[in-house]
Amino acid sequence: MQVRRLLVLTGFRYKYSATMHPLQSQVEQLYSAGALSGEAAQQARQVFQQFREELTQGRVRAAEKRDGRWQVNAWVKQGILLGFRLGELAESGNGALSFVDKSTFPPRHFSVEDKIRVVPGGSSVRTGAYLAAGVICMPPMYVNVGAYVDEGTLIDSHALVGSCAQVGKRVHLSAAAQIGGVLEPVNASPVIIEDDVLVGGNCGVYAGTQVRPGAVLGAGVILTRATPVYDLVREQVYRASANEPLVIPENAVVAPGARAINKGKAAEWGLSLYTPVIVKYRDEKTQRSIELEDWIR
Repeated sequence: MQVRRLLVLTGFRYKYSATMHPLQSQVEQLYSAGALSGEAAQQARQVFQQFREELTQGRVRAAEKRDGRWQVNAWVKQGILLGFRLGELAESGNGALSFVDKSTFPPRHFSVEDKIRVVPGGSSVRTGAYLAAGVICMPPMYVNVGAYVDEGTLIDSHALVGSCAQVGKRVHLSAAAQIGGVLEPVNASPVIIEDDVLVGGNCGVYAGTQVRPGAVLGAGVILTRATPVYDLVREQVYRASANEPLVIPENAVVAPGARAINKGKAAEWGLSLYTPVIVKYRDEKTQRSIELEDWIR
């Protein structure tokens, strides 16, 4: 067996657990092996290509929801980093649209059978990113390796889905929305946008923030680990902790806001700091104002 032989060449014992993906132990051990050369490197590339196909088809993910909580699959991130280590610079495209990138992560190509709309105009999706049937890509947009974008999601113009970000079903990523990527450290949670979320124009969601189903982020909202979110409805303040990400509650409607600085020169000068504010929770009026027509999809 090629995989078993590869692990012998790299000095590892082959282990298999029925509870893990067949490629997990192989990826973990190859990642830990450091630099490879010769026959070992060639066979490592074969293992990586199998892993990349599983990633592209959505059969493995950088994070998954188990028992109601999102769990990071660190070995998947290790597999992506392994690909960068194994890849060499290669040219693709032609003329004015020519590129130089790692050979292990070429641009994805789609066919009608994929049932994914990629509208002409300069968009790009890296191999190793999963897009489900019904996803719409409006130009120009970009989806990085390890991202997972589920059914019926619209990625609007100038929007970014970063590496390993997890985006649910029927999400609307409005123009210039930035969904940050968290590839390293491998045990860190990526940004997670759950089902039926609307991310308004020029929003930024970063640093492992989790947005629960049905939430609405108004245009210009920025969410990071360092930014507290003030809930005017429930009279609570949401913050990230050392072990937990910032979490936006289900159906929350978030708008950009500000809080006064009451000390020192900042108070004298009347300065304030940006902060996101939950102004309401989704209702029928909100639903009507953000609903997309079925014919768009």
